[in-house]
Amino acid sequence: MKVLPIDPEQSPLVILDLLFKLKIKDVMTAPVFTVSRRDTLRAVQRLMKERTITGVPVAEDGRLFGIVSVDDIINALDGGYIDDPVEQRMSRNVVVLEEDMPLSFGTSYFRKYRFGRFPVLNKDNRLVGILSSRDVSASLLLELFKEYRRLEQQVQPPPAPEFDHIRLQFKVRRYDFENAGKASYELKRILTAQQTDPRIVRRAAIAAYEMEMNQIVHSIGGVISCSIAGRRIEIVARDLGPGIEDVEAALREGFTTANDWIKSLGFGAGMGLPNIRRVSDHFEIHSKPGSGTTVRATILIPNVPPADGAGAGARAAAP
Repeated sequence: MKVLPIDPEQSPLVILDLLFKLKIKDVMTAPVFTVSRRDTLRAVQRLMKERTITGVPVAEDGRLFGIVSVDDIINALDGGYIDDPVEQRMSRNVVVLEEDMPLSFGTSYFRKYRFGRFPVLNKDNRLVGILSSRDVSASLLLELFKEYRRLEQQVQPPPAPEFDHIRLQFKVRRYDFENAGKASYELKRILTAQQTDPRIVRRAAIAAYEMEMNQIVHSIGGVISCSIAGRRIEIVARDLGPGIEDVEAALREGFTTANDWIKSLGFGAGMGLPNIRRVSDHFEIHSKPGSGTTVRATILIPNVPPADGAGAGARAAAP
């Protein structure tokens, strides 16, 4: 497995602070999926596939007996014993973490043992969760984002600029993940160069990026147009199809029509349109099956810097 790329001796101080401030229980996945000793390895294989996980603790009534990894399943398939009970093939010498340990212990365990996951026990030695390297990375990223937002609030942005009319246009092709983010990057670059409030820049970049990804994942291709004039940013995405059957459903968080391949790439979480609407001062969407989709997001640049998030989505309107 890949070693978690965090070295306490070389990490920035902000990372070190988080590693000692956060506890294992703040980061671990809980509740945890488990199997019993009597279950078969084939049952474990099904669980891993259904839940998209690569390791399952063997536990009964909270007592940990072992762990089964995806490597164990592969070996069982190759060896022809996939229907054996878990008890006969599980790893019994399990390295565990305690939920009240600092996260720094978890990162050191990943570097020392090179395992993909560690079961987490409470003070009564009962299984309460599991810690993976993905849990650590995601939690640190979230905490760093919170810290960035806090620091951003302390910085007084410059007076809001007024733009001459700037127009940008980008062609988007289906499944062209290599070029995903071009419109968002270019819009962000221009706004930043004009010393636009970073909070406004972030909202515009999010809207443009989500529009691009929607076209790449769900459409057969289209165009992203950006217009910046005065104190108004307008981003419009027009695609050629296939259109949206139920617009109201598509605006709900978590709703997605993405196929399994798209999901396996980490896309298709059903947050694209909700995110666009959330960061917009004005939001419109028009779509018909077979006729394509047009999404319009307008972000206003006020004279007085807004409180972060204020106004975003407050006047959003869908047809």
